[in-house]
Amino acid sequence: MVSNKTKRYFGLGLLVVIVAVIVYVVYDYNTQPPEVTVEPVDTLIVEEPKMEFGFLVDSFDVHKGEIQRNQFLADILLKYHVSYPEIDRLVKTADTIFDVRRMRAGKNYTLFCSKDSLGKALYFIYQPSLVEYIVFDMRDSINVYKGRKEIVLKKKYASGIINSSLYLTLQEQETNPVLSLEMADIYAWTIDFYRIQKGDQFKVAYEEGFVEGESIGIGKIKSALFTHKGRDFYAFYFEQDSIGDYFDEKAQSLRKAFLKMPLKFGRLSSSFSLRRFHPVQKRYKAHLGTDYAAPSGTPILAVGDGTVIESSYKGYNGNYVKIKHNSSYTTQYLHMSKRAVKVGEVVKQGEVIGYVGSTGLATGPHVCFRFWKFGKQVDHCQEDFPPSKPVNEELMEEYEKLMKTMKQKLDSVRI
Repeated sequence: MVSNKTKRYFGLGLLVVIVAVIVYVVYDYNTQPPEVTVEPVDTLIVEEPKMEFGFLVDSFDVHKGEIQRNQFLADILLKYHVSYPEIDRLVKTADTIFDVRRMRAGKNYTLFCSKDSLGKALYFIYQPSLVEYIVFDMRDSINVYKGRKEIVLKKKYASGIINSSLYLTLQEQETNPVLSLEMADIYAWTIDFYRIQKGDQFKVAYEEGFVEGESIGIGKIKSALFTHKGRDFYAFYFEQDSIGDYFDEKAQSLRKAFLKMPLKFGRLSSSFSLRRFHPVQKRYKAHLGTDYAAPSGTPILAVGDGTVIESSYKGYNGNYVKIKHNSSYTTQYLHMSKRAVKVGEVVKQGEVIGYVGSTGLATGPHVCFRFWKFGKQVDHCQEDFPPSKPVNEELMEEYEKLMKTMKQKLDSVRI
């Protein structure tokens, strides 16, 4: 039989256990971090405001179009509630910035109009090109100014093996064939592009300009390799004295004393020869010049700086020009349809001095190019002219570093 004293101890112990359990539970609950429920939040995407010509598009009613044939500025603006007096003020204000009579059919324009019920034109933008635009501000005070869109330059490479011509090879590759004209300019002192052969190869690194994703044409050629008759001709663009030019891997300029030919493009029709059968006189005789056939009216270029000492017409020569370059060299250009320079004029290399024709003793349109060295007519194609100014000595380290980088990239391009 359990005594009263035992019952008291048992009851007291039970009470202590119960209190301890309660204290533990309360303490554990208070010390644990509360459970946090995270509600999903929708991601807010904020679109960048659309801008055109420096204007926030959403602030206006925008209308675009093309200038039509025989359409004038007034024809467009009157439809958008711009009055004749306002147009007159606009034209007069624009006079020193842009002559509105020069707006051409097919060119784009944009109108930014008010968003009210009237929808009056506030700005008229005319685009003479993909890059340039003219802003006509027709708000409270008339204002006209020019702007330019941002041009993004992208580095591109092209390469190929020539089967017919450089121009056609690029065209077949869906590369802008204008690149051939740029390359012809670079190598004008080194390679006669009328004599490039089937199997000749090229690699070129160049820039192409883009405006709003649309190509605006070929930019600067940065480096090139043209393999002609098995010989490599490198060209690297480098600036010194704030003037850019092209140099080879030995830092020598590609710009020689004379151009290789007096035309940019055409066809070599007759070489320098001491015994050639004359197509008109029907007999063998010396032909102390080089004939380049080209369409009538093709510009003829001075192959070097000099002074015009003859600009005249003679029976066999037709219209011709003769240029004295220095005490050693003189050149002559025959059978022109028209002469563009007079005796005594100083001409620069590449300047137009006349146009291809068939005057004088000629069977078709061409230019007969003659070259004198120390008073004796020679075959200019066989002359090895010294290069012009090479890379400055103090810039040689900079050039070497740049050239090696460009050459490595160019050599890695596959043909």
